Amino acid sequence: MAQTQLTRTRVGIVGGGPAGLMLSHLIALSGIESVVVDVRTRREIEQTHRAGILEQDSVRMLVETGVSDRVLRDGYRHGGIELAFAGAGHRIDFEALVGAAAQLYPQTDVFVDLADARERDGGDVRFGVTDVSVHDLTGEEPLLRFTDADGVGHEVRCELLVGADGSRGVCRGSVPAGERRQFFREYPYAWFGILAEAPPSAPELIYNHSDRGFALISQRTETLQRMYFQCDADEDVEQWSDDRIWEELQTRVGANGYTLRQGPITSKTVLPFRSFVQEPMRHGRLLLAGDAAHTVPPTGAKGLNLALADVRVLAEEVERALGKQDLGLLDAYGERALERVWKAQHFSYWMTTMLHRLPEASDFDVRRQEGELTSLVASTAGSTYLAEGYTGWPRG
Repeated sequence: MAQTQLTRTRVGIVGGGPAGLMLSHLIALSGIESVVVDVRTRREIEQTHRAGILEQDSVRMLVETGVSDRVLRDGYRHGGIELAFAGAGHRIDFEALVGAAAQLYPQTDVFVDLADARERDGGDVRFGVTDVSVHDLTGEEPLLRFTDADGVGHEVRCELLVGADGSRGVCRGSVPAGERRQFFREYPYAWFGILAEAPPSAPELIYNHSDRGFALISQRTETLQRMYFQCDADEDVEQWSDDRIWEELQTRVGANGYTLRQGPITSKTVLPFRSFVQEPMRHGRLLLAGDAAHTVPPTGAKGLNLALADVRVLAEEVERALGKQDLGLLDAYGERALERVWKAQHFSYWMTTMLHRLPEASDFDVRRQEGELTSLVASTAGSTYLAEGYTGWPRG
């Protein structure tokens, strides 16, 4: 049997998605070494299609920290969104309201940029590992165990461990039940998502409210589009032909005056969602970031941006705590991060409940939602709140 290989580093990071890789990149700029592991292969992560709307600060972080400027060259700047309801569309002009914009840039491309940057800079990133476990979280040297893609066992001893391994990873559950509080809300609906080979149907995203339920007309590239419509959480994708999907989408947006450009559908999936937060975000020498600590409904485009905001704060606090050899300073991470987390939870919940139809909605419920949307688009203050939340609150 091959002997277990021991590695020592300052920070062990479980999760090699955008959050884990960005943290590794940021602390490396301060001279802090790390080891990143992920159970997925790099190819698997690259082939997982995820959200693609970046806040202005997320774009700035990618560019100004030297990850890549491809987000500016290949991304699409969106200065607003369309809110469609009650037979018409209403544009929320982000640039006029808050002087900011969002950037359409797929999460897979964010990952590729970060993975390339870590490889370019000599970062220690191990994809495709198995048997990941974390130990000694309150001791002097927490331990990360895993088996690499060649079947060799590894132990990584470090000063700090970071769980950036998502909602189903090992780190969230490694915090003892008596040491954590969990807050969550289930939603009685999901999104039916498709990728379609078609040109864009609109220059910016359309958030569509209708009697039949919500629809989101998003984009991906000039030839590939991402679209969603509200469905039951247990919806069977096999029951939906391409013709049926297009008919449903066209009916929902057609009620508000839009017509979609159609094409072959290359992917179908049902995306149930919920709101979740685990507090605190620190247990001993383990710190949680991104989906390991919180998830939000996708309606407000906060998930990836919130994860990047987490690790931006975490990198600052890790540098401060390790530099001064005072781990008590790490408590500031959760305090700072959770303020934004709960703002994002509210924003995502608000967008979700305002736009989606409840399964047992009465006529009153639907008209009340239309009244809320009318109040929003008619109010500079209301539109400004949406624009500020969507493009990202100032860092502070």
